[in-house]
Amino acid sequence: MKKDILFTVPSYFRGDMNIMSYRFGKGEKSCAVLGALRGDEVQQLYVCSRLVAYLREVERDGGIMPGKSVLVIPTAAGFSMNAGSRLWAPENMDVNRRFPGSPDGSTTSRIADALYDRLRLYRCGVQLTSFYQPGSFIPHVRMMDTGRQNPELACEFGLPYVYVRHPRSADKATLNYNWQLAGTQAYSLYAGKTQEIDEAAAEQTLRAIIRFLNGRGIIRSDTTPGHASSVITDSDLTTVSASSAGLLRRVKFAGAHVRRGEQLSFILNPCDGSVRETLKTPVTGMLFYVQDGPFIAEGSPVFQVLGSAKG
Repeated sequence: MKKDILFTVPSYFRGDMNIMSYRFGKGEKSCAVLGALRGDEVQQLYVCSRLVAYLREVERDGGIMPGKSVLVIPTAAGFSMNAGSRLWAPENMDVNRRFPGSPDGSTTSRIADALYDRLRLYRCGVQLTSFYQPGSFIPHVRMMDTGRQNPELACEFGLPYVYVRHPRSADKATLNYNWQLAGTQAYSLYAGKTQEIDEAAAEQTLRAIIRFLNGRGIIRSDTTPGHASSVITDSDLTTVSASSAGLLRRVKFAGAHVRRGEQLSFILNPCDGSVRETLKTPVTGMLFYVQDGPFIAEGSPVFQVLGSAKG
């Protein structure tokens, strides 16, 4: 293992921030794994830390294949993590909406540019990321529909679902989208929780990355069999949104199987406890995403249901 300073972010008000990387093996730039880009992505940082520890043992045992290399960047969100802020604290900006970045732009744009410059030459790229709202997902692989995506290759992670998502305007400034345009097979992994450690989801995500590295012939390591992945698109998901604001009391959680018309949550008046709205599933299926914050704003998505209107 070689520990390097990937690049340094200067600061006028405190010590410079060094973005650290961990390199395993030598030769071809086979795969890069990026963890937390936002200051609240604790789960993503945790999975990367475990991956570093695992690959260190694999390398010690001669398990990195000749001519292959893996780069792991646990976090590029140091200042934001110190401040407990999801967005880049000095600018209140999301680094994952600044790609491909600019060397002459704001700090977040320069961070994106420096990361992109170092990551774009890797054959495969894995980003551990999170949704723009707090919540829990069924662990899955996600990629943008750029015309260059390879969902069949994503099945090598062995997670239950591979989600090919049509990009919106804001998505075109993300790492996943720009990574694909650079020619990298880029995948985003949603690892369950965000602001707290979910051991079961972290273990599942770690094993998925190990399985992918094995499948790509980058490492040689024992691994458990994965799922036969199903490829899904936007048309397979139904969003259930709130028409009222208030306290969110959930009765169903991510992974639950539900039937059309079944109650999912109540939105309560935060002062008198009365029910403002009852959210029900319009389709039969499985809860793919569940918002887990204590409050919900009017018009906000609360659930995504993977399923069919039949049944």
